[in-house]
Amino acid sequence: MVGIPAIVARSMMMKSNSDSIYLPLVARTIRSSDSARSATSSEGADFLIVNTGTADFSRVFSGAGAQHVKIPVFFTLNDLQSEGSFSDTTSKLFQSGASGIVLSLAGIQHLTDNIIERDFLKVDTTDRVPQVTYSSANALEETNNVMVLTREKTKVAGFTKLDEKVMQLIATEKPILSEAVDVIRKAAPMMEEAELLVDAASRLSEPFLLVIVGEFNSGKSTFINALLGRKYLQEGVVPTTNEITLLSYSEVDSESIERCERHPDGQFTCYLSAPILKEMNLVDTPGTNVILQRQQRLTEEYVPRADLILFVLSSDRPLTESEVGFLQYVQQWKKKVVFVLNKLDLYRNSDELEEATAFIKENARKLLNTEDVTLFPVSSRSALEVKLSYSNNNDREHHGEVLLSDPRWRSSKFYDLEHYLLSFLDGSTDNGKERVRLKLETPIGIADRLLTSCQRLVKLEYEKAIDDLTSIRDLVSGANSYALKIEADSNSWQKQISSLIERAKSRAITLMESTLQLSNIDLIFTYMLTGEKGPSAKATSFVQNDILSPALDDAADLLSEYSKWLSSSNTREANLYLECFHERWNSLVSQEESGSSDRTELVNEGEKLSIKALDGFSATAAAKVFEEEIREVATGTFGGLGVAGLSASLLTSVLTTTLEDLLALALCSAGGFLAISNFPGRRKLAVEKVSKAADELSRKVNEAIQKDISQSASQLVQFVDTASKPYQEACQRKIDWLQGVQGELSAVERKLQTLKIDIQNLHGS
Repeated sequence: MVGIPAIVARSMMMKSNSDSIYLPLVARTIRSSDSARSATSSEGADFLIVNTGTADFSRVFSGAGAQHVKIPVFFTLNDLQSEGSFSDTTSKLFQSGASGIVLSLAGIQHLTDNIIERDFLKVDTTDRVPQVTYSSANALEETNNVMVLTREKTKVAGFTKLDEKVMQLIATEKPILSEAVDVIRKAAPMMEEAELLVDAASRLSEPFLLVIVGEFNSGKSTFINALLGRKYLQEGVVPTTNEITLLSYSEVDSESIERCERHPDGQFTCYLSAPILKEMNLVDTPGTNVILQRQQRLTEEYVPRADLILFVLSSDRPLTESEVGFLQYVQQWKKKVVFVLNKLDLYRNSDELEEATAFIKENARKLLNTEDVTLFPVSSRSALEVKLSYSNNNDREHHGEVLLSDPRWRSSKFYDLEHYLLSFLDGSTDNGKERVRLKLETPIGIADRLLTSCQRLVKLEYEKAIDDLTSIRDLVSGANSYALKIEADSNSWQKQISSLIERAKSRAITLMESTLQLSNIDLIFTYMLTGEKGPSAKATSFVQNDILSPALDDAADLLSEYSKWLSSSNTREANLYLECFHERWNSLVSQEESGSSDRTELVNEGEKLSIKALDGFSATAAAKVFEEEIREVATGTFGGLGVAGLSASLLTSVLTTTLEDLLALALCSAGGFLAISNFPGRRKLAVEKVSKAADELSRKVNEAIQKDISQSASQLVQFVDTASKPYQEACQRKIDWLQGVQGELSAVERKLQTLKIDIQNLHGS
């Protein structure tokens, strides 16, 4: 935006991206000290670029107005020289007050590493790192051709008479705080409060930060005006401070606010010419009884950063509910609080004042858990009126004496408070030493609180990781009980198969028993006469086609269904484990680690043994065995009867009664009775053989089923163990990482504790 005033450019950029959390930076190109002063005071530029020759730079900063330039100034170095002359030039520029130089990228390529390291990197970079930005030497909207190199200054603002020990302690504290920030961000990446520590660490070299809090209408604005010596802030009986306002110093002599910058979060930074702001920054807050949550959040964010908190109470309502609640929040950060009891003139006598101060101190001791309560009763309005009445007095040297001669100033009791605050700025006084301690302890207090929160968070995460690993291992162990579960569920299948075999056995036995009857002597003799190579009898055909073959087909179908059920149960159980791992611990592993391939690859069904158990049983072969058993009974019983047996058979075929049959048999062969008496035993033996064969088949099938169950359970255990490994390993990695973080947190905590001891002993004997 070339040629546009800085204020207009800033406004345009903020409106174009009002939701951004970043503030636009506006640069102003200058050629003289007058333009530098104008740009920094009235135009609102954030930094200056001196676009003159090298020889003219000192002239720009030697002008009468250069001392009023309080923003960074960069010098454009157009003609790159040799290494020696470049170093000499940059050294002179920095000594003259330059914050950095601007080089084109074409020129920066000719710089050696030695130049950059010697002239820009070997400086105190604990406050900032060298900045690199891109712009054009002639137009801010062009990019990618300019590099800005800055050199840091070693200075601690807000102090006078600081000894070397304090400076060394500040230098020691900064890297420890940086380490604390790193480990806090590592332990709790989502902890936004880490920025509080970053800000507090950066403010170690910044002016004393005095945060002023109190309810609406407690007289904060009047108090601040009295402290500053002029009516900079609006006063009234209605709420006047709607946003947090940071008050900083500006040397322009004016009774009004020279320049205010509004941040995207609603906070203001205003620059005033009040002398007290040279050594301290003031923060004016909306009030402890603020309505908007955003304002409350910003106020609470400033409390940890504060070096000192001034709590302004109104004499007509000291320590209200909102003030008590805010003090409880302040106590968490263990901040130094100084109470200001405003509107002193409302008390009619000293007894009322003493009663009020005693009440405030007693409650403050309880709320802040301290015996050291500092309280200043003042009349801010009277103090402001006195200061305004002497505002035209140019005798600054005796200004304090003039004020003390005025009874209104003495009765306002403002001098004691003002003297107390100013004494904080001198590092050689007792209050100044306390101020040093408070300044150094401010970021340490924030770090302590954040580290405690991180340790608690990491401990919870560590315990959760241990619980997760234990739960995963318990799940894997639980897979071993799958065999018992699936065995119980398979009982119905086993009963069906056993029942099927039992029915076939029963029918075969019934058929055998009905066949081997004396009344079926003709059928028995048919088995005897046909022999092994003869045609099968009707009973044999029946047992094969009507009993055994259908039973085997039904058993095969049933075992096939059982096999599918077992495979389905196994797969379903495996999927349940996978889903459990995925739902509970998916965040621990990547998709590749958890195994995105086909799940069935791990659950290998294999060949079911129960189905193979029927492969060795043939209905035809069993029917042949059945036939042989009947033939063996017939032959064993009647084979030895010879002609007598045959005659008996013929007679019984023509005689009509059983008595006649028995008589014929008795007459034809006396030895026949002996053979017939053995017949029931032989028949029973044949039946037992059939029963035993069926029972053996049933046993083999059941054994095969048990082996199938055992195999499936073993496959599931192996699958669950394999599937759980990525999750177990991830949990173990997290546990190891958390243990490492715990160690880092403890190490930083020990360093901070040592630093706190050094700070406490800083001004000891």
